[in-house]
Amino acid sequence: MVGPMSDQLVELDDRRRVSLGKVGRPEHTRYIVEEEPDGTLVLTPAVVMSELEAKLLASRELVERINANRADLGRLVRRGSRGRAAGG
Repeated sequence: MVGPMSDQLVELDDRRRVSLGKVGRPEHTRYIVEEEPDGTLVLTPAVVMSELEAKLLASRELVERINANRADLGRLVRRGSRGRAAGG
């Protein structure tokens, strides 16, 4: 559960950087920054993924199949060790 938001004053250093050490969540390490017309900066947590990942996640059918498989572990197939040489 997320607690109530509180205002924090942050100041820019000489290089126009700001420390976010006392705000945000530790797991959020990348942000998309949008600047509103009045100068307000909006930080939105972001992740980086490959173009292939983005294409796969854009397929609703595929995501639904993945979620169904994850929900029913009996549907998973156990594979042999990757360290074994082929054929023996």
